[in-house]
Amino acid sequence: MNMKFRIFKNIIKQGFQGMWRNRGMGIASVSSITAVLVILGLVLIMILSINNVVVETKGKFDEIQIFLENDISDEQIDKIKNSAKNNEGVLSVSFESKEEALKIFKEDWEDEAYLLEGLEKDNPLPNSFIVKLKDIEYADSVVNSVKDLEGVEQVNYYKDVIEKLILVANYVRGAGIAVIAILVFVSIFIISNTIKITVMARKKEINIMKYVGATNGYIRGPFIIEGVLFGLIGAILSILIVNYGYGYFFNTVSDKLYVLFTVYLVPPAALVKDISIIFIAIGVGIGALGSLLSLKRFLNA
Repeated sequence: MNMKFRIFKNIIKQGFQGMWRNRGMGIASVSSITAVLVILGLVLIMILSINNVVVETKGKFDEIQIFLENDISDEQIDKIKNSAKNNEGVLSVSFESKEEALKIFKEDWEDEAYLLEGLEKDNPLPNSFIVKLKDIEYADSVVNSVKDLEGVEQVNYYKDVIEKLILVANYVRGAGIAVIAILVFVSIFIISNTIKITVMARKKEINIMKYVGATNGYIRGPFIIEGVLFGLIGAILSILIVNYGYGYFFNTVSDKLYVLFTVYLVPPAALVKDISIIFIAIGVGIGALGSLLSLKRFLNA
């Protein structure tokens, strides 16, 4: 047990020494891993933010608004309500008077609500029904059932907008996964070449170690530790860059984005833990895999 611990300690020590000896190439490796992980972080944030926008937008627009003509009868109002309510996927149908609509407008406008003063006497807004849906996919059947009814002035819904948004999100997600795969491959290639150069420089030393009976595991260990350390340092640097960079961007842009589109970006606090775990796992994995690939030729691994 004591012998195994000494061997393990020696492997770790040699790994650190190897990293220091090859610090020039190490800086290049760490820089490449950091750059790859930062780009990966940006891609992940973009994907998560777009998904967040899609979810929020679907939540806001999973409804239909049926605007009613003025002076329609109670019988017509009931007929329109029942026609909408009897469709699959309808959660609720609620009546919104023109007075309620004006009140909501004032609440939404906040500081500019004074511009709406005086409209109470001659309110231009129509009465309407708000139809809540389980999903926007049910919108077409509801619209078709009410749009030609007497007393219906206009029907508003946002299915086309939602479908286009989902399509964009799917394209971005697919492109993001492809970019991530390419970046990981590039990082493994760079680490592999860095370790390979180290191995070539120490080829004579490795042959002597093999000659005196050192196992492949013992020879391989320091190089794997070296690659893991490169990956770990690159991961830590990328976590700091992405965390502080995105934090600054979020604080600068988030409120303005909400004013324009009524959606929020994903807050940094919700990302930092997951991104840290992902970056460390990928960084260490890239370092270890790159080292193993570079040693394969020399150790018959």
